[in-house]
Amino acid sequence: MSRPSQLRTARLLLRQWRETDHAPFAVLNADPMVMEYFPDRLTPAESDDLIARIEAGFATRGYGLWAVEVRATGEFVGFTGLAVPSFNAHFTPAVEVGWRLARSAWGKGYATEAGLASIAFGLAEASLDEIVSFTSAANVRSRAVMERIGMTHDPADDFDHPDLDETDPLRPHVLYRISAADLAP
Repeated sequence: MSRPSQLRTARLLLRQWRETDHAPFAVLNADPMVMEYFPDRLTPAESDDLIARIEAGFATRGYGLWAVEVRATGEFVGFTGLAVPSFNAHFTPAVEVGWRLARSAWGKGYATEAGLASIAFGLAEASLDEIVSFTSAANVRSRAVMERIGMTHDPADDFDHPDLDETDPLRPHVLYRISAADLAP
């Protein structure tokens, strides 16, 4: 599959990563509110490593987590796209739709808009049968996005994240799904 250089929505550009994205991405990954439902905030070096892994994923699969830019201003606000979870669980192997946006982008519908574009690409262009999304059970903001983009939740799919300690309050996770059949007329 050839790598799409970008996806456009009404207000956003999901595009390849640029060198100028590194600094604002590091700030985003160090923000305690943005990273509230992750085990740790990232150092600038860890943030750069994440971009390198994202780029490698694009090279391998032809899709990944696009950098998100607000079209009206050119502002980089985070990422949205498709990723392959790196842990084993009852639903893996799988492709996940995910997002991480700067606080300045919260409450504007950007995660929903970009998430819908990513799902449309994944199901139509990448010919995926199903896309999942998961988060800590306590992350009501991301769960609301999953619901707005048409994903469904079955409590029987919920799981304890295997990379988190048994005593970690973030360990209980919810799983949402959407398939090509869900979008069929």
